[in-house]
Amino acid sequence: MAPVVAKATPSESSESSDPVKHSREADDLARFLAGLPGKPGSPYADLEKSDVWQMHREEVDAAWNKADGELLQGLREFQSQELKAPPMGTGPVFYPFSGPDALVATEYFPNAPVYVFAALEPAGTLPAADEILKKEDMPEYLAAMRSTMASELGRSFFITRQMDKQFRGQVTDGLLLPILQLLVRSHYSVLGFRYVRLDANGNVIGRTLDYHATTRYGNKGVQIEFRSDAGQSVHQLYYFSANLADDRLTENKPFQAYVQGLKGATTMFKSTSYMLHHKEFSVIRNLVLDNSAAVLQDDSGIPYRMFDGSRWKVQLYGDYDHPYGSFKYMEQVDLREAYRQPGTKPLPMHVGYGYRKITSNLLLAQRIAPAVQADSRAQQ
Repeated sequence: MAPVVAKATPSESSESSDPVKHSREADDLARFLAGLPGKPGSPYADLEKSDVWQMHREEVDAAWNKADGELLQGLREFQSQELKAPPMGTGPVFYPFSGPDALVATEYFPNAPVYVFAALEPAGTLPAADEILKKEDMPEYLAAMRSTMASELGRSFFITRQMDKQFRGQVTDGLLLPILQLLVRSHYSVLGFRYVRLDANGNVIGRTLDYHATTRYGNKGVQIEFRSDAGQSVHQLYYFSANLADDRLTENKPFQAYVQGLKGATTMFKSTSYMLHHKEFSVIRNLVLDNSAAVLQDDSGIPYRMFDGSRWKVQLYGDYDHPYGSFKYMEQVDLREAYRQPGTKPLPMHVGYGYRKITSNLLLAQRIAPAVQADSRAQQ
């Protein structure tokens, strides 16, 4: 069956004229690290026969099987019931503060043509096969790789302090490898990738590994092309290493231009440490509110009060009383009151802070079309 290319947005089709070169190296390594048997011709075929890798596979399989029962089935149910309508069904997805969370993004929005991730962690590089094959500490290396997935599979989110320890050279040199592992475990095949950055106008261009930015922002990233094993649709995932705090993002005009080019996207937030509640993150908050067609988030995303009822149709899911644990001081009285009103829908899974300890919450805000807004005002 020929691949079905997911339809790109106008900005995406014009932003990057250089296609990703198809190559199997990323897919081969991702499958090896993710505990999946390699495809014919994999350079890791002999290593897969070792007791070390067989044990690795068993432990990774067990972690994913547990996550499937506790998290993934619920995500799929929620997606099928609530996230199929336009623009969520087929539009691009923007995921600030994402870390490497390709798992939840693709479960929520499996038909998105483009996923754009942004976070502080470096983009990372792909080790050569020879580098992996020559490792003398393979048991420790594979155990460390399992540890990078533990929080996502066990709690539905990556813990910031663990990412700081794991993805800055201690286990990997960035987020490329964990993203690739999550993709292949989510039943995708990686067709290829390239190292990218944003030019002065916010366009995606290729970069060399020794590229050094002349500004405080580099917007260095990776572009991954991948294909669904089931439907054969082809998708793009961009990850950019970017500081989204106002003191950096204000001067980062290329990234702002790039986000503004994502008009019509669905933005998602999950377990953001409530950064968007602080004035120091007003630029990214306003970019999302000004340019998104929809926003899906837990209570750590944009404060509830900022979704103006004349511009946004809001649906609440789950339950909310106050934030979990050390974030209790970030409670939203107006959100709690909104949850006490009729119309809230149940959630079929736990997700975010307080995973499986408290009832989770999600908010889906969909922008009201201008004609509908005008009609609503006329009736007032």
